[in-house]
Amino acid sequence: MAGIKIKSAEEIEPIRKACEIVAWVLERIGREIKPGVTTEYLDSFAERLIRERGAVPVFIGYRGYRHATCISINEEIVHGIPAKRALQEGDIVGVDVGAKIDGYCGDSAATFPVGRVSKKAEKLIRTCRAALKAAIRQARAGNHLGDISFSIQRVAEAEGYSVVRELYGHGIGKDLHEDPLIPNFGRPGEGPELKSGMTLAIEPMLNLGGWKIKTLEDGWTVVTEDRSLSCHFEHTVLVGKGEAEVLTKR
Repeated sequence: MAGIKIKSAEEIEPIRKACEIVAWVLERIGREIKPGVTTEYLDSFAERLIRERGAVPVFIGYRGYRHATCISINEEIVHGIPAKRALQEGDIVGVDVGAKIDGYCGDSAATFPVGRVSKKAEKLIRTCRAALKAAIRQARAGNHLGDISFSIQRVAEAEGYSVVRELYGHGIGKDLHEDPLIPNFGRPGEGPELKSGMTLAIEPMLNLGGWKIKTLEDGWTVVTEDRSLSCHFEHTVLVGKGEAEVLTKR
């Protein structure tokens, strides 16, 4: 518990500002997603928007990463590298955006359909969004970290999906990744007690098939081992006495 930072009102304001920028950028990116658009274009578009708002793309330079976004298609879970690859009708594409302003970070992700997608893809997206919503309801003072994790797992598995077990949500503040790690599976009532002033990036990752993952040779892109579809959503939230404030709400 000692490692989880409680943010002061003075710290929360720049986090809120960074999160508002991230949410705005994701919304703008969503309007650009259509068949034929390249992930390289989406990334350059996002970087320009972030910098226009006076922020910096926090992913650039993180452990040597060179892009403003991570863009992951179909079986790619997270950390997909923007390239000249063009989106195709029926794809689903996860876009993860991070920004830093006044020394503090915001982080959010969403999965978008490309044109008309299959019913199974629609349901996966809908369920992942519902899992995030359920998790946010548990992010309140007095609850435990396990309540967030369990709520994601329960929603996913009720619909027959698996949750990724080797990647996590996280705390966020001055650093993009802070304590605690937030698994997408767990038991209610377990783990650290949540306190007002914690800022958490909650990010369910749901797979159509099994939960096992593999990292590609590029060292970044994480895919489902069985190459089944995967979906990813993320919000940065502020824990309070009541329901959490969604700082990256779009």
